[in-house]
Amino acid sequence: QVELVESGGGLVQAGGSLRLSCTVSGSIFRLDDMGWYREGPGDQRELVASISSGGTTKYADSVKGRFTISRDNAKNTAYLQMNSLKSEDTAVYYCAAWELGNGYWGQGTQVTVSS
Repeated sequence: QVELVESGGGLVQAGGSLRLSCTVSGSIFRLDDMGWYREGPGDQRELVASISSGGTTKYADSVKGRFTISRDNAKNTAYLQMNSLKSEDTAVYYCAAWELGNGYWGQGTQVTVSS
C-alpha cells in the first residue's frame, strides 16, 4: 500500500507565498516522476508541475517563473514553492507519484489566495 501525504496549504493574500510538501510512504522501491496538479472551482484537474527522478522539471505556462518544484529522493518527498500567488491559483492541489507505471494520488490540500 502506498500513501501520499500533502501539507502546506492554506489561506494567503495575493502576492504571498506558500510551500507545499508531499511525502510518499509504503511499499515503494524507487519513485519515477512526481507531480503537482490542481483543481479549481468548476475546473478540470490540471498539471501544475512535474519532476523526474533525475530532476527534469516541467511547468504549466500559468505558473512558470512563480512556482518551483523540487524533490528529495532520499525522503521520497516533493515540494512546490509557490511565489507571487494570484487569486486564480486558488484550488485544491494534489500530489501524484509514479513507480513502474503505477500512479498514486494524495488527498489534496486547499490553497486559497485572497485578492
